[in-house]
Amino acid sequence: MRTYPNVTVLVLLVSVAATTAPQLGQFDYPQWRGRHRDGGASGFVEPPVWPAELTRQWTVQVGEGYATPLIVGDRVFAFSRRNDDEVLTALDAETGSVLWQTTYAAPYDIFSATIVHGPGPRATPLFIDDRLFTLGISGVVSAFDAANGRLLWQNKRPAEQPFYGTASSPAADGDLIFAHTGNYDALTAFDGDTGAVVWRTAGTFTYASPLIVELDGVRQVVSVSQDSVVGLSAHDGVVLWTYPFKSPYTHAITPLEHAGRVIVSAQNMGIRALQPYRHDGEWVVETAWRNDDVSTAMTNPVVVADTLVGLSERRRGQFFALDANTGTTLWLGPPRQAENTAILKTERLLFLLNDDAELIVARASRAGLEPIMRYTVADRATWAQPAISGNRFFVKDVDTLTLWTLTSPAP
Repeated sequence: MRTYPNVTVLVLLVSVAATTAPQLGQFDYPQWRGRHRDGGASGFVEPPVWPAELTRQWTVQVGEGYATPLIVGDRVFAFSRRNDDEVLTALDAETGSVLWQTTYAAPYDIFSATIVHGPGPRATPLFIDDRLFTLGISGVVSAFDAANGRLLWQNKRPAEQPFYGTASSPAADGDLIFAHTGNYDALTAFDGDTGAVVWRTAGTFTYASPLIVELDGVRQVVSVSQDSVVGLSAHDGVVLWTYPFKSPYTHAITPLEHAGRVIVSAQNMGIRALQPYRHDGEWVVETAWRNDDVSTAMTNPVVVADTLVGLSERRRGQFFALDANTGTTLWLGPPRQAENTAILKTERLLFLLNDDAELIVARASRAGLEPIMRYTVADRATWAQPAISGNRFFVKDVDTLTLWTLTSPAP
């Protein structure tokens, strides 16, 4: 056991310290919403026959929180809270055995309105270049060596505790790590090697995670503030374009790129596709389409074969599909389906994990939701987005992490 100021690294396998974390492969799930931040499953292959039940391989208590587990090579990384500490844990993906754990003190006074969701971190870590980057619920950004859990750097705890806690998952571009820290703080770019602040924007931002995208040949960070959607030059933070998007409600939906457009939504704001481009050297943003039939508050939609699929907050949770190119409503499902759904996709399938632990496997269709199978994957609420790696489903409930696998019946 090695102890640093306020940080404890517990190495459970001697060989771990000498191991180099693997590079990304087709089955890796390295960040929020997957490899491309679009809800894509990693390396899933549809079985010829779907089993009546999934097989539970292991369950491990990892602590409270809504962070998605990351899968890199033969390891799973879980970010959570235990008592007054935030904890980053590395587990063996096959067995669930703990390889290492790093903890640091993270005092947090939970606001009464969020007690139901607990004090655990809500931002998903980021794996890049053999390092892990986390954003704790109080706004602390940390960098860890993925091989052994050693703390590489950590910013200071914000003087003012975030009112509802942070929830925006970090993103990266080159050597820069982007995160919204503090109480509605601006987007900050950190040097990934040292933790030094490279640039910081003005404005007040909320809970939507940033998206890295190239538009009109320019690499940029797209993020959502309390009153606008902004495109920022990735390397220096210069504001390229803004789009008014003010709402008294929560902005928590990660922007989604499709065909050179940026799709955005927020509570009671409908869904819009923005078209940023340069004209005579100046950036212009047009509304390519707008749909007010549906609106997303917490569920991030996905695009499958030019079809945008999501869960509308309206009618107490209603699945929907829009034409991703025109915004036309294709279908609306029945009401009262879920308060929140985490959606993943392949080229032909949808995986919809409702907050009541029901996992729906459905065929992606422009005619209506076509369920194939329904599975129960936890005994308690599942607000965290799952990670799908190959034919493995890593599901986080209130405080445990479970690996489920497909087992086809004998012919």
